Amino acid sequence: MPIIKVELWKGCTHEQKAQLAKEITDSVERIAKKRRPNITVLFTDYETENWSTGGELASDIDWSKR
Repeated sequence: MPIIKVELWKGCTHEQKAQLAKEITDSVERIAKKRRPNITVLFTDYETENWSTGGELASDIDWSKR
């Protein structure tokens, strides 16, 4: 029973998560040869103030400069 955890910043829409879940499930089914009903995808949403990259809070980073 594969469990795939996807951690994201808040902001993805329901439709985006549904598409991600479908495509991740399709890939695991095809590549790992696992049965579709046994594949679980879990989403965890984070505020950018609860995420750090390179020692800086994501909420403090000017992402247009990266």
